[in-house]
Amino acid sequence: MSVLEATELYRFFHIGDDEVVALRGVTIMLDAGEFAALRGPSGSGKSTLLACLSGIDEPDGGMASVLGERMTRRPEPERARLRARHLGLLMQSGNLFEHLTVRANIRLQMQISGCDRPDEIDGLIGRLGLDGLADALPIHLSGGEAARAGLAAALAAKPAILLCDEPTAEVDAITEQRVIDCLIEICRGGTAVLIVTHSSALAERADRIIDFRDGDIVHG
Repeated sequence: MSVLEATELYRFFHIGDDEVVALRGVTIMLDAGEFAALRGPSGSGKSTLLACLSGIDEPDGGMASVLGERMTRRPEPERARLRARHLGLLMQSGNLFEHLTVRANIRLQMQISGCDRPDEIDGLIGRLGLDGLADALPIHLSGGEAARAGLAAALAAKPAILLCDEPTAEVDAITEQRVIDCLIEICRGGTAVLIVTHSSALAERADRIIDFRDGDIVHG
């Protein structure tokens, strides 16, 4: 069953007198329990696609829906409600509040989603190799640690859909495999996962590789 669908997404940006086409009629579907890797060169529109799929950004054309509910062209409070209920999200800008510890960030995401399970926080932190960092502030984390802490927050509410932008950047090979194993495990539990990545190790473990060029899908 498709839990995430988008049809003919277009997104334009204007820089002075120039118009940049970030998305060129992208159509994509993601099934429950599917692990998909989105690959493409920097600047090809991958991050813009995630932003439009999650309702953080509005496309200029087309429509995206989450579990059968339309995400596009709805008031922001309604989009925020859908994100909180159904989506786990890790963007390049991160999703951690700088004044909260790793533990508090994860707990907050649970509370926002209405699925508060504080007894599960330590287990989630451990699965992502963040033992000893539960009480650290984001400013004291390395880039790779911050990405994994952000991933922990995205997973906190056991979302139906997980959208991540480069979750294994700035980590060593052993840690990367640990993160990939975690992603595969949640897929087996029914979560649909779409990962923007340049990692060949992650792409090799995906169910589907989607190649992205110049604002559109060219394969997959």
